[in-house]
Amino acid sequence: MAHIDYFFTVLSPWTYLAGDRLEAIAARQGASVQYYPVDVIALFARTGGTAPAARHPSRQEYRAQDLPRWATKLGVAFNLKPAHVPTNPAPAAYAIIAAQAAAAKGAAGDVGALVQGFLRAAWAEQKDVADDTVIREQLAAHGFDPELADSGLFIGADTYARNLERAVERGVFGSPFYIVRETDARFWGQDRLEMLEDHLAGL
Repeated sequence: MAHIDYFFTVLSPWTYLAGDRLEAIAARQGASVQYYPVDVIALFARTGGTAPAARHPSRQEYRAQDLPRWATKLGVAFNLKPAHVPTNPAPAAYAIIAAQAAAAKGAAGDVGALVQGFLRAAWAEQKDVADDTVIREQLAAHGFDPELADSGLFIGADTYARNLERAVERGVFGSPFYIVRETDARFWGQDRLEMLEDHLAGL
C-alpha cells in the first residue's frame, strides 16, 4: 500500500478547490492518506514564499481571476473574499489533528470529510473556522466527539508546530502539497492531482 502525506491549510482556496479528489484517488489506488495541517504563512517565510497580501498587484489580480475560473470549472460554490478569511487557522488545525489521532484509535469519524468541511465552511459558507462553535459543529457533523475541540488542544498545538518542521524538511512550500512516501514524489497544487494518480498507478 502506498502512503500519501498531505500538507495543507484550511485557509488555502486552492486546497478547498481540491475537494475530495485526493480521497477518491487514494481509494481507487489502494493508498492511505496522512493529514498534516501546517501554518502556511510561517512555511512561506521558511521556504522563500510570499503571503498573498504581500504579492505584487499583477500576481494578486491574476489570482483573483484564476480562482473563480477554477471554481466554475469544478462546479463548486466559492467566495473570492469570504467574510472570515484570513482568520486564525490553528484551532481548526488542532481539531483535525485530534480527530486524526482519535480515528487512529478506532473512532468512527471521517478525517478527510472533516478537512473538507472546514474548507467548505471558510470558502463557501462564510463561517469563521477559528470559532469554537463552528469547530464543534464540524467535528460532530463528520462523526467525531465535539469535545475534541478542547481535549485535543495540547496534542494539537505540539503536532502543529512539528508539522511545520516536517514540511520544511521534506521540501513542502505551499498548500495543497502531496508527497508519496515510498518514492518521495512531490505534487504541489490541486491541478496536480491527476499526475499524483498516474504516479500511484505506476507503482
